[in-house]
Amino acid sequence: MTPRKRLDLTVYAPTLVGHDGRTLAVVRGMELALPGLRLDWEVSKGGRPIELSQRETWLADAATRGKLPLLCNGDESNPVTLSGMRRSASASPGGQSQFQIHAKLPLDAAVITAAAEMLERVAEGARAFWGHLTPDSAALDIAYQIAPTLEGPPSPRRGLPALKLFEHIRAPEIPYYLGWLNYWSAAAAQAIGFPDPARDSELLKRARRTASGGWVVQLTDAPLDLDNPTHLDTLKRTYERFPEIGGRAAP
Repeated sequence: MTPRKRLDLTVYAPTLVGHDGRTLAVVRGMELALPGLRLDWEVSKGGRPIELSQRETWLADAATRGKLPLLCNGDESNPVTLSGMRRSASASPGGQSQFQIHAKLPLDAAVITAAAEMLERVAEGARAFWGHLTPDSAALDIAYQIAPTLEGPPSPRRGLPALKLFEHIRAPEIPYYLGWLNYWSAAAAQAIGFPDPARDSELLKRARRTASGGWVVQLTDAPLDLDNPTHLDTLKRTYERFPEIGGRAAP
């Protein structure tokens, strides 16, 4: 059986401070963006969905422990999952701990239509520094951009640039890498120099401003496919445009 294609949504935000309402905003944001979605089930240790009778109370209690435990839509044939966890200061840029939120969704027409709004709602609800939504087929290429080899530096595939490990990036506002849809907070956009009307005219055609002053920037019309030479070329050119991404700019 051919593995089902999926989309990965990840945002990086400041750590939770008690029950500050962000986890509930993230969950509701996903549901508002994708009609019919309800994340009312916890995933057990055995991987089975357990319906939550009092989700808001459950989320508030988990948030005080710095977590967003694994939630799902209860549909094992077409699963949508969402979780969040603290990243330690030693594994985060600028020596500042972060809260990382991760969702996995089916790569289908309904999700593709809702993708930009979903990324925006999740990122804004989390008050994120930056985030992305990308087909999981690109995950291996991203890993090759970051992971050191036995000889030392990373050895990226497809001519993509090598990127620094997260903990070696100087500030939390600087994105670690590019995806298909990219959320850049106002601080992240300023850090990488976006937008420049003269240089970013093509990106601005597929960009939307958020209520907080950030941006959602879409690299390609269809979901990013690195086997497509046009998509790969767009990704390379975007990395060239923003050398700060991945910590590649000269100090």
